[in-house]
Amino acid sequence: MRRSPLLPIFLTVFVDVLGLTLVLPLLPFYAEHFGASELVVGVLAASYAVCQLVSGPILGRISDRVGRKPTLLASQTGTFFGFLVIGSATSLPMLFVGRIIDGLTAGNLTIAQAYISDVTRPEERTRAFGLIGIAFGSGFLLGPAITGELASRFGYGAPAYGAAALSLTSILLTATLLPAKPIALAAPPEAAAAEPARASGASVIGRGDAFRRFFDRPLPRRRLLEFFAFTLSFSTLIGGLALFLERRFAFGVKETGYLYAFSGLVGGSIQGGAIGRLAKRFGEERLALIGFGTMVVGYGLLGVAYALPTLLVLVGIGAFGSAVVRPAVTTLLTKSVGRDEQGAALGVSQSLASLAQIVGPIGAGWLIEHRALSAYGLMAAGFAAVGVLLGLQKLPVGEPVES
Repeated sequence: MRRSPLLPIFLTVFVDVLGLTLVLPLLPFYAEHFGASELVVGVLAASYAVCQLVSGPILGRISDRVGRKPTLLASQTGTFFGFLVIGSATSLPMLFVGRIIDGLTAGNLTIAQAYISDVTRPEERTRAFGLIGIAFGSGFLLGPAITGELASRFGYGAPAYGAAALSLTSILLTATLLPAKPIALAAPPEAAAAEPARASGASVIGRGDAFRRFFDRPLPRRRLLEFFAFTLSFSTLIGGLALFLERRFAFGVKETGYLYAFSGLVGGSIQGGAIGRLAKRFGEERLALIGFGTMVVGYGLLGVAYALPTLLVLVGIGAFGSAVVRPAVTTLLTKSVGRDEQGAALGVSQSLASLAQIVGPIGAGWLIEHRALSAYGLMAAGFAAVGVLLGLQKLPVGEPVES
């Protein structure tokens, strides 16, 4: 394990996600503490995504040109300062400033995914991307539960300061453990041939050119749209979940944190061992379809959940779906483009994710503000259903399949 190039990236992503999940369930309650309405809570979540929309493709291209490690360090430093601002917030505008700082430098996950693509063979990539899922699942298991305890004991600022400390730890891990230049586990000859093009900056393309390059080709376009549908569904759910729980079940930050932890336990269990076997048995395409389908069921039935056992079952079903869709679709995306295009393609996917993270939370906040709690769940399920429809479409005759 000490020699695996995936170990340091897993550790850095895990610590990053742990910090993120300390803040994620906190922000709606923190914002309401300063007088924010449900819609403003959604706008707060969207402000991060607006900034990420600008920064994501830029960071993806920079990482292709100057390397993953320095770009990741810069991104993590921005996250660190953003958490510090949130922890010291004395007003709602300060919360917005903290999220904006974090959003403008938000490239941690995209760069980590590009790094994984650098050091894995295509057939191993779903399992490797499952490491990101393990990091998310572990972070969602530990972070929200810790948030509830810290916020109830020391106030709303304490979890953000804890997240800042974790972000600083992540910076140190990246600086000391991550190789400056990724070394492929078993790089195929065509990958080695692509290195001169990458080194010369041939893969660095403008954002508009990147969208056109990938959306003009049926296979990358389909994968990007599937990723967009997934992120739109998931961000709608997460963007309104704390508000939904507060109004339907009278949950506070502590109870909400524990529910997030339960979701993380389910997702981490799937991605910790089962994702590789599931990918081999069903293939990434069918696995993505199964995941989208379970998201439709889990999210769509939230409106009929009035008892805690029903809520836990639906959250568990939805958590399974998101746990398998993310690595499957990400793998399919990286397989649909050339090796020297992967950083740019993941940057475009991050731009689409940012768009989703703008629309989802604002839509969820607006619906919950108008007490349309059932419609909130159906909205998240509807976006997942789009992913099902995309997965069922047949590619044009003659379109190459992923290698």
